[in-house]
Amino acid sequence: MDTEQTETKSKDNVVSLTSIQQDAKMVLCEPQDYDETQELADYLKKRQSIVVNLQRLDSQTGRRVVDFLSGTVYALNGNIQRLGQQTFLCTPEHVNISGTISQLFEEDEQFNRK
Repeated sequence: MDTEQTETKSKDNVVSLTSIQQDAKMVLCEPQDYDETQELADYLKKRQSIVVNLQRLDSQTGRRVVDFLSGTVYALNGNIQRLGQQTFLCTPEHVNISGTISQLFEEDEQFNRK
């Protein structure tokens, strides 16, 4: 193997430590109207995760907030997960989410119907 190929391979294994955030934040949000949605998106743009509780909003406004945040996380290569009936977790690109909670809610709803 020549020296140029060795240098290229060794550069591929380098990880920038500046991309690792040491003081990651989780922001809890409970918007009371649609006008607060842009502020929620700003947290995601700052690479902060948010938990959004939509219980104080009517269902139509809550749906609009979720649509806006879904577009935001898509644009930022992030993720949105439903945690409860009106609670969502939105994360930027660098946060990995494993597991799912929504299946448990669906099972509970089916159980309560019987």
